Amino acid sequence: MFDLTGKKAVVTGGGSGIGQAICVLFARQGAEVHIVELNAEAGQQTADAIRQQGGTAHVHAADVAQQARVVEVFQEIGRVDILVNNAGIAHVGNVENTPDADFDRIFQVNVKGAYNCLFAAVPLMKAHGGGAIVNLASIAAHVGLTDRFAYSMSKGAIFAMTLSVARDYVSSNIRCNSISPARVHTPFVDGFIARNYAGQEAQKFEELSRSQPIGRMGQPAEIAALALYLCSSEAGFVTGCDYPIDGGFIKLNS
Repeated sequence: MFDLTGKKAVVTGGGSGIGQAICVLFARQGAEVHIVELNAEAGQQTADAIRQQGGTAHVHAADVAQQARVVEVFQEIGRVDILVNNAGIAHVGNVENTPDADFDRIFQVNVKGAYNCLFAAVPLMKAHGGGAIVNLASIAAHVGLTDRFAYSMSKGAIFAMTLSVARDYVSSNIRCNSISPARVHTPFVDGFIARNYAGQEAQKFEELSRSQPIGRMGQPAEIAALALYLCSSEAGFVTGCDYPIDGGFIKLNS
């Protein structure tokens, strides 16, 4: 089950965290993985790890916010069977303390970045008989989170774009779904705690972990496993859906 042999998979932001876990798992399942990453060195580390396990991986240095470069990368790849729009950045702040520049930065990376990849990938998928798309949304697209104004805006857009692409291209054999994680333990989380809670790291980590009813943060591998299902032939009847993977956050906190 969940065999991706012969598939070309493009994963944005594959240099760390959830994106890295998706790249490694997809390669293990037989996919030829193409890592689109702003930090080429981080992308190369993921590719090296895949090759050490006998998999196939390629790195493409690109800023997903720059459409011309994104289109160039996808044209180089040629055929795209799977696209995972994972690249994104976070922001802390409400509407009053979100500067114009920060709002634009979140929009450019999280929203326009996903759009640019969809813009480049969908024609290639149509030309080769279809494909599977997974967009990384967030629980922030579904519930109100304190001080996450711009970030929530961006993930709400991801959720809406998922539905739109699923509707528009269902007849082209292109499936499009999204995943909405709660807090996942990634290097970003560790860096956030270190920057903002120096000397209180362990205490803050436990506090953030307990904010999920299940009592812990998610693991990147758990998100990757869901992405694998949605991109596999086993999910051939699934499109236009969002999948919360949140330790009970949405339903059990309401």
